[in-house]
Amino acid sequence: MRSSSPLPRMSRRGRVTIAVLVGVFVLFTLLGWGVQAWTDWLWFDEVRYTEVFTGVLLTRLLLFLAVGLGMAVIVGGNLWLAYRLRPRLRPHSVEQATLERYRMALSPRLGTWISLTAAVIGLFAGLSAQGRWNQWLLFRNGGDFGIKDPEFGVDIGFYVFQLPFWRYLLGVAFTAVVLAVIGALAVHYLFGGVRLQGVGDRMTNAARAHLSSLVAVFVLLKAIAYVLDRRAMLLEYNEGAKLYGAGYADVNALLPAKEILAYISIVVAIAIIVFSNAWMRNLVWPGISLALLGVSAVAIGGIYPWAVQTFEVKPSAKDKEAPYIQRSIDATRAAFGLGGTETTPYAANNLTPPANLATDTSVVSNVRLLDPQLVSETYTQLQQVRGFYDFGPKLDIDRYGVNGKTSDYVVGVREINYGELTDQQNTWINRHTVYTHGYGLVAAPANQVVCGGQPFFVSGFLGEKTQEACSSQTEQIPAKQPRIYYGERMNEDDYAIVGQADPNKKAEFDRPVGDGGGESYTYTGEGGVEIGSFPRRLLYAIKEQESNFLLSEAVNKDSKLLYVRNPRDRVEKVAPFLTLDGDPYPAVVDGRVQWIVDGYTTAASYPYAERVNLREETTDELTGRGTFQLARENVNYIRNSVKATVDAYDGTVKLYEFDDTDPVLKAWNKAFGGDLVLPKKDIPVELAEHLRYPADMFKVQRNLLTKFHVTNPGDFYSAQDFWQVPNVPDAPDSGQKQPPYYLFTEFPGQEGPRFQLTSAVTPNGRQNLAALISGSYVDGQPRLEVLELPDQTRISGPVQVHQQMTNNANIRQQLNLLSSNQAQVQYGNLLSLPFANGMLYVEPVYVKSNQQDAYPLLQKVLLSYGDGGSFVALADNINDGIKQLVDQGKRAGQGAPPPTTGGNPPPTTGGNTPPPLTGELATAADRVQAAITEVRAAQTSGDFERYGRALKALDEALTAFQQAQREASPSASPSGSPSPTPSGSPAGTPSGSPSAGTGG
Repeated sequence: MRSSSPLPRMSRRGRVTIAVLVGVFVLFTLLGWGVQAWTDWLWFDEVRYTEVFTGVLLTRLLLFLAVGLGMAVIVGGNLWLAYRLRPRLRPHSVEQATLERYRMALSPRLGTWISLTAAVIGLFAGLSAQGRWNQWLLFRNGGDFGIKDPEFGVDIGFYVFQLPFWRYLLGVAFTAVVLAVIGALAVHYLFGGVRLQGVGDRMTNAARAHLSSLVAVFVLLKAIAYVLDRRAMLLEYNEGAKLYGAGYADVNALLPAKEILAYISIVVAIAIIVFSNAWMRNLVWPGISLALLGVSAVAIGGIYPWAVQTFEVKPSAKDKEAPYIQRSIDATRAAFGLGGTETTPYAANNLTPPANLATDTSVVSNVRLLDPQLVSETYTQLQQVRGFYDFGPKLDIDRYGVNGKTSDYVVGVREINYGELTDQQNTWINRHTVYTHGYGLVAAPANQVVCGGQPFFVSGFLGEKTQEACSSQTEQIPAKQPRIYYGERMNEDDYAIVGQADPNKKAEFDRPVGDGGGESYTYTGEGGVEIGSFPRRLLYAIKEQESNFLLSEAVNKDSKLLYVRNPRDRVEKVAPFLTLDGDPYPAVVDGRVQWIVDGYTTAASYPYAERVNLREETTDELTGRGTFQLARENVNYIRNSVKATVDAYDGTVKLYEFDDTDPVLKAWNKAFGGDLVLPKKDIPVELAEHLRYPADMFKVQRNLLTKFHVTNPGDFYSAQDFWQVPNVPDAPDSGQKQPPYYLFTEFPGQEGPRFQLTSAVTPNGRQNLAALISGSYVDGQPRLEVLELPDQTRISGPVQVHQQMTNNANIRQQLNLLSSNQAQVQYGNLLSLPFANGMLYVEPVYVKSNQQDAYPLLQKVLLSYGDGGSFVALADNINDGIKQLVDQGKRAGQGAPPPTTGGNPPPTTGGNTPPPLTGELATAADRVQAAITEVRAAQTSGDFERYGRALKALDEALTAFQQAQREASPSASPSGSPSPTPSGSPAGTPSGSPSAGTGG
């Protein structure tokens, strides 16, 4: 029989060669996996989180074996069953004669072929399943939320913890049945159970029973899918309401349709079994049953809901969708922590700088002037000392109590930047055993500059200080251990080998002292994996593909290997179930430098909640400039449940529970033994003083609040009260959103200054100010607050204020003097500060020389009060600027004309503030302001075509304003018509109309 095989036999040498190649491949694959697993175990043992390593590894292995074996058994079993059900006698035909050669080739080793096929399918199924370890752990350990969905009354925990894994298992079952049907059909055809030619039945009774049973199982799985789809409908997008969650047509048409289709599927499955095997024993009626199921799915599940949506919902969508819009609003606010948002009306109707602005101690004295992004270069140049030190592209904001006063500080860590090592320094010995760490946390008060615009450094000094006026003479924020072995500038390949057998031999460069010299140091911390033994050195030589682990004398019996040194990567490895904030920040806690990383628990299956993409929602001007970009993860639930710390010296990682009500965190903690995350009460008091509202979560909440501050479903549907996040004020055409900023200040309604994250928002499609949103911690609990301005206000927004201040003729002249061919002007954070029922805007102005290694220096401060254009000042410091604003306010109150600054004259109505415009007059005034802003922007851009269009639009807007004014007061007539001057500023304003500085 073998001699008649149509397939040629491979030579013995060929078989041996293939066996050797396969063996080598498997050996190196297993070796790589083994080395990775062993080194991971050692790393987790170092940080004392081995329960995470073993928990994840065992879960992956369990899923791999369970799903892989299950898939292999189902598919392989059906292939073997199809072979066993083959007919003993086959009619002679050309078709069977053709198949005979394949039967002869496969039959001798059919068991091997079936086993091999099943093993390959099981392998891929297992590999896919092991990636679902997180869903399985939540499935096993998840509990209740204590909140029920509004449609079925099922606890939210079912959707978050159970539904995702049930849907995955259903998908696996569908795949297994489909593969079984295909494989069984192929075997039946090969061995004559299914024929395409010849006389008699095309299928044997055994083959028909086998295949029809598999099809019936598939239809029964479809019935289960319809049941799960009913629950999953609460997660789908509702096109009618433009929100997530089942809408009117879904609940009243598609939901009952799914239930009907589930029953029809069960009936069809029974019919397939009965008609195929027990009664008529043919495939005609089973085929008709399947066809009816398909027609029912289209008609009941497709056409009927479409008809309801088209003819019943669309004509009156606002009323029909109102209850379901309310569900989405409530669910979104609950899922994203917006339910407790405190909204306070803020009239902002005071347009004149008050006298107490000059004596204030809660807002003005705490105004932050240092921009953490701009002064990073300044820190690097003034505190670098050596070229390989670096502070990164962006610093951080934190608050400290110094000399009995709490204020915010700009802080940065002096780290080693391995990319800046010279060619001579960048040897393996130097890179990994000499330049191992940075030194010191450098801080400066955020509201103070010295020595011509430099920060006033108060900590993190390397050696003697010579400029007494330019820095503190003592460590005001002392760190007992200032060395930085773990930091944000560390990449995956930046491992360090530390430790010496000889206590007198110190190989690590510690810090520079004197003229070109430096101190040496030997690491004494508990961090690092011991690599003194030969097996460990061999292990890491293989892992890092570096022979120096074995050959270099720098590696000794007391050596330790420090790796995974980036604090964010370190926390991510310890807690892979967390989504981490993109901006870790350092703090001195109990004399040690600690990195603080905010961890989020997320979910994507909260019923009716809005679904957002974390990368899109958190991207702004600072993304990638000192902050990490988040993954493209779609979520509809988020909690800042964990505060993680990483010790900058020994790498110790601690996870502290922050939201003790989060069911998702409770499930994860239970999955890893119950004590993975330390309870909230264990957060040290000194650490709690440095916790801050996380930036990425605030961005997500802020962006959602631009819509979901509207809680009335009718108003939400009309979308007329939606807000938007403004673009960067000094570069609005870039399309980048203005980042939120940290301030230590007091907002109206707050009992005292508070460290809070703040952002301004504007009406959708407009540029005037709509609200200020702030996030802070009060008594250890997060608090979101909104200061909402009236709808009719025209207080300028950030983009308008920047344009109005910088386009003021006198200010523009001074700014032009600051910038030249040898220097450039850079603008810091534009701060929006509510004060005395008005708005105070502060924007620091930096100047950076074009010379090599130059750094920005704070030279001026731009200030504005009121509507953004009437009272503006450019001063050398904040106190002089406040004085100028107050003086301008006094002149306006006395009815005197303002000083000739090229700005817009305030209304000459004595000390009385003109009443706000309403109705058509307010709309026309907004149009005038928008046109003036565009004229200024066009002139600044140098685009003459755009400038011409802008002038034409301004003329049309002024005509419309005058017409509206005549209709509002027929007896009054405008005393003048504003017209753009060459500088882009209006030469005059209509009587009773807003000045050119008011928002629009």
